[in-house]
Amino acid sequence: MKRQLIAAVGVAAMVVGLAACSSDGKKDDSGSSSSTSADRYKGKTLKVWTMTGSAPKGWTDAVKTEFETTYPGSKVDFQAQEWTDIGPKITAALSEGSVDVLELGNTQTSGYAATGGLLDITKDKSALGGDAWAANQNEAAMLDGKQYAAPWWVSNRVVAYNKDLWKAAGLTDAPKTLDEFYADLDKLKTTPGVVDPLYLPGQEWYTYFGLLTGEGGKIAKQEGGKWVGGLESPEAQRAFETYKTLQSHSLTGPKDKDEATPQQKDVFAKGNVGTMIALGWELPLEKEMPKDKIGFFPIPGKTADKPSGVFIGGSNLAISAQSKNTAMAKDFLKIALNDKNEGMVAAAGNIPNKPALNSQLTGDFAKAAQAATAVGGITPNTPNWASVENTPNPIKDFLTAVLQGGDYASTAKKYDDEIAKRLNQKN
Repeated sequence: MKRQLIAAVGVAAMVVGLAACSSDGKKDDSGSSSSTSADRYKGKTLKVWTMTGSAPKGWTDAVKTEFETTYPGSKVDFQAQEWTDIGPKITAALSEGSVDVLELGNTQTSGYAATGGLLDITKDKSALGGDAWAANQNEAAMLDGKQYAAPWWVSNRVVAYNKDLWKAAGLTDAPKTLDEFYADLDKLKTTPGVVDPLYLPGQEWYTYFGLLTGEGGKIAKQEGGKWVGGLESPEAQRAFETYKTLQSHSLTGPKDKDEATPQQKDVFAKGNVGTMIALGWELPLEKEMPKDKIGFFPIPGKTADKPSGVFIGGSNLAISAQSKNTAMAKDFLKIALNDKNEGMVAAAGNIPNKPALNSQLTGDFAKAAQAATAVGGITPNTPNWASVENTPNPIKDFLTAVLQGGDYASTAKKYDDEIAKRLNQKN
């Protein structure tokens, strides 16, 4: 899943009139507010944007065929988009009404909802299957208690390990607890050919965020109508101690760089790294390291009954508030998200929006990721979150400062103040 946060700040430039273009009071695009006939969309075309690499192979064809068969004479026009620089393109499409349904990163959704770009589908949630959606996935599809999108799929980071080095260290079973993991990393440290037991650069804040979530903490929360940073909390400090212990096993991982500097998949591909914490797309190519040489397990927890928390990133499906085909778009979502088609998402290795479909997951990576999804969380659901991830990222700088010996309490306060400043700014 090639997705860092696509900054939603550009959405604020969307025309003000968007907010008024909801479905309330809008004539049903079928031409009748009560039409239920199969040919209600005859002659109509629904424009749907998905991102390159997101939809499972065969999914678009299956959904298109099912919709066009269910509604004869209709057409679904799928258009693949690239994640790179997608923000301005989405903003323009939503303001012009040139797209009906679109895929959004789950950390993007609140930004487009806040400016009126997305249709409020709160009343349609149950009809779309929403009563069965995983609550922590659906959180990213809502804003201020209203539903503005449907969760589609998520993924998260797991421990990827080099099977050859693992075997050379005499390790046979995946660790069930953090203490067991630390012990395994110590064995890897003394194994010939191992340069790094764990490659974990100091600014890999997604892993820290997950550990904080697992401790029951928040990176930021609202108090008295204002956002406050959460780094000073006891939960955040406990999460940092775990992160610090893990990072201490990263002998070459720089404390002042993130997982993309250099790309950790390139480091792992050298064959001398025992483990790394990674997303599926961060794995080496087959020609660099055969897939059967890589194993996976969830980041262990403090006790064997529950893995550590994770950041869950993924995609939602939303309807443009400017769409002239809102009823058609809702019927599309019913089909796109039904158990058969959502099952294809699971079979492709992505975690589906309904826990009941997890049994259809395939692939060792997906199964390892699924184990931690239930204890995963997303970033604060506010349009201003994008500003926190802007360079310089205060969470990254916080991690580096404390890993390099800075006092925890005073450093946490400094960066909590910066997080709060960014989240409370007026657009």
